[in-house]
Amino acid sequence: MTLPAPLEELVEDFEAVGTKDKLQLLLELSQELPALPARYADAADSMEQVHECQSPLFLAVEVDDDAERHVHLFFSAPPEAPTTRGFASIMHTGLDGEPAATVLGVPDDFYTALGLTQAVSPLRIRGMAAMLARIKRQVREQVGDGQGGEP
Repeated sequence: MTLPAPLEELVEDFEAVGTKDKLQLLLELSQELPALPARYADAADSMEQVHECQSPLFLAVEVDDDAERHVHLFFSAPPEAPTTRGFASIMHTGLDGEPAATVLGVPDDFYTALGLTQAVSPLRIRGMAAMLARIKRQVREQVGDGQGGEP
Protein backbone atom coordinates (compact mmCIF):
# COMPACT_ATOMS: atom_id res chain seq x y z
CA MET A 1 0.00 0.00 0.00
CA THR A 2 1.39 3.39 -0.99
CA LEU A 3 0.51 6.16 1.44
CA PRO A 4 1.77 9.71 1.87
CA ALA A 5 4.60 9.77 4.43
CA PRO A 6 2.59 11.43 7.27
CA LEU A 7 -0.22 8.90 6.89
CA GLU A 8 2.26 6.02 6.68
CA GLU A 9 3.80 7.21 9.96
CA LEU A 10 0.40 7.12 11.65
CA VAL A 11 -0.27 3.62 10.32
CA GLU A 12 3.10 2.50 11.70
CA ASP A 13 2.31 4.10 15.08
CA PHE A 14 -0.98 2.19 15.27
CA GLU A 15 0.59 -1.07 14.07
CA ALA A 16 3.20 -0.84 16.84
CA VAL A 17 0.72 -0.88 19.74
CA GLY A 18 -1.90 -3.22 21.18
CA THR A 19 -5.66 -2.71 21.05
CA LYS A 20 -5.94 -0.78 24.33
CA ASP A 21 -3.08 1.51 23.31
CA LYS A 22 -4.68 2.07 19.89
CA LEU A 23 -7.65 3.64 21.68
CA GLN A 24 -5.30 5.80 23.75
CA LEU A 25 -3.47 6.91 20.60
CA LEU A 26 -6.82 7.74 18.97
CA LEU A 27 -7.77 9.80 22.04
CA GLU A 28 -4.47 11.68 21.91
CA LEU A 29 -4.98 12.41 18.22
CA SER A 30 -8.51 13.68 18.94
CA GLN A 31 -6.98 16.40 21.11
CA GLU A 32 -4.69 17.50 18.25
CA LEU A 33 -7.43 18.29 15.74
CA PRO A 34 -6.85 21.92 14.73
CA ALA A 35 -9.47 24.56 15.42
CA LEU A 36 -11.44 25.83 12.46
CA PRO A 37 -10.56 29.10 10.75
CA ALA A 38 -13.19 31.85 11.10
CA ARG A 39 -14.55 31.25 7.57
CA TYR A 40 -15.88 27.88 8.79
CA ALA A 41 -17.23 29.13 12.12
CA ASP A 42 -20.76 27.98 11.23
CA ALA A 43 -19.86 24.42 10.26
CA ALA A 44 -23.43 23.34 9.52
CA ASP A 45 -23.81 26.04 6.87
CA SER A 46 -20.29 26.15 5.42
CA MET A 47 -19.13 22.52 5.52
CA GLU A 48 -20.34 19.11 4.35
CA GLN A 49 -21.74 16.81 7.01
CA VAL A 50 -20.58 13.20 7.05
CA HIS A 51 -23.85 11.52 8.03
CA GLU A 52 -22.24 8.08 8.38
CA CYS A 53 -20.35 9.26 11.47
CA GLN A 54 -22.09 8.49 14.76
CA SER A 55 -21.29 11.97 16.06
CA PRO A 56 -21.81 15.19 14.11
CA LEU A 57 -18.82 15.66 11.83
CA PHE A 58 -18.45 18.33 9.19
CA LEU A 59 -15.61 18.67 6.72
CA ALA A 60 -14.38 21.07 4.08
CA VAL A 61 -11.67 20.62 1.48
CA GLU A 62 -9.72 23.37 -0.21
CA VAL A 63 -7.34 22.75 -3.10
CA ASP A 64 -4.63 25.27 -3.93
CA ASP A 65 -4.19 26.60 -7.44
CA ASP A 66 -0.47 25.70 -7.40
CA ALA A 67 1.01 23.13 -9.79
CA GLU A 68 0.59 20.18 -7.41
CA ARG A 69 -2.85 21.30 -6.22
CA HIS A 70 -2.11 20.90 -2.50
CA VAL A 71 -5.10 19.83 -0.41
CA HIS A 72 -6.16 21.46 2.86
CA LEU A 73 -8.64 19.78 5.18
CA PHE A 74 -10.89 21.27 7.82
CA PHE A 75 -12.99 19.33 10.31
CA SER A 76 -15.58 20.16 12.92
CA ALA A 77 -16.48 17.54 15.53
CA PRO A 78 -17.61 18.07 19.13
CA PRO A 79 -15.09 17.60 21.93
CA GLU A 80 -17.34 14.94 23.47
CA ALA A 81 -16.83 12.75 20.37
CA PRO A 82 -13.19 11.65 20.77
CA THR A 83 -13.37 8.71 18.35
CA THR A 84 -14.80 10.85 15.57
CA ARG A 85 -12.31 13.63 16.32
CA GLY A 86 -9.50 11.05 16.35
CA PHE A 87 -10.49 9.79 12.90
CA ALA A 88 -10.66 13.38 11.62
CA SER A 89 -7.24 14.05 13.11
CA ILE A 90 -5.83 10.99 11.33
CA MET A 91 -7.13 12.39 8.04
CA HIS A 92 -5.83 15.86 8.81
CA THR A 93 -2.40 14.74 9.98
CA GLY A 94 -2.01 12.24 7.16
CA LEU A 95 -3.42 14.18 4.21
CA ASP A 96 -3.42 17.93 4.86
CA GLY A 97 -0.94 19.71 2.61
CA GLU A 98 -0.46 16.73 0.30
CA PRO A 99 -0.85 17.06 -3.49
CA ALA A 100 -4.31 16.24 -4.86
CA ALA A 101 -2.99 13.26 -6.84
CA THR A 102 -1.51 11.80 -3.64
CA VAL A 103 -4.77 12.22 -1.72
CA LEU A 104 -6.74 10.64 -4.56
CA GLY A 105 -4.29 7.73 -4.60
CA VAL A 106 -4.86 6.73 -0.96
CA PRO A 107 -6.50 3.27 -0.93
CA ASP A 108 -10.14 3.49 0.12
CA ASP A 109 -9.52 0.87 2.81
CA PHE A 110 -6.21 2.20 4.17
CA TYR A 111 -7.79 2.42 7.63
CA THR A 112 -7.71 -1.39 7.94
CA ALA A 113 -3.94 -1.10 8.40
CA LEU A 114 -4.57 0.96 11.56
CA GLY A 115 -5.91 -2.18 13.24
CA LEU A 116 -8.85 -0.35 14.76
CA THR A 117 -11.48 -2.89 13.72
CA GLN A 118 -11.01 -4.76 17.00
CA ALA A 119 -11.04 -1.55 19.05
CA VAL A 120 -14.07 0.33 17.66
CA SER A 121 -17.43 -0.64 16.19
CA PRO A 122 -17.98 -1.31 12.48
CA LEU A 123 -20.28 1.75 12.40
CA ARG A 124 -17.42 3.97 13.49
CA ILE A 125 -15.11 2.42 10.88
CA ARG A 126 -17.80 3.12 8.29
CA GLY A 127 -17.70 6.76 9.34
CA MET A 128 -13.97 6.92 8.73
CA ALA A 129 -14.37 5.37 5.29
CA ALA A 130 -17.07 7.94 4.52
CA MET A 131 -14.72 10.78 5.54
CA LEU A 132 -12.12 9.62 3.05
CA ALA A 133 -14.73 9.16 0.32
CA ARG A 134 -16.04 12.70 0.84
CA ILE A 135 -12.52 14.14 0.88
CA LYS A 136 -11.69 12.42 -2.40
CA ARG A 137 -14.96 13.52 -4.00
CA GLN A 138 -14.40 17.15 -3.01
CA VAL A 139 -10.81 17.01 -4.30
CA ARG A 140 -11.97 15.56 -7.64
CA GLU A 141 -14.62 18.27 -7.94
CA GLN A 142 -12.08 21.02 -7.29
CA VAL A 143 -9.36 19.75 -9.61
CA GLY A 144 -11.92 19.29 -12.35
CA ASP A 145 -11.27 15.58 -12.77
CA GLY A 146 -14.47 13.68 -12.23
CA GLN A 147 -12.67 10.38 -12.83
CA GLY A 148 -10.25 10.74 -9.92
CA GLY A 149 -7.06 10.37 -11.94
CA GLU A 150 -4.07 12.66 -12.10
CA PRO A 151 -5.13 16.33 -12.06
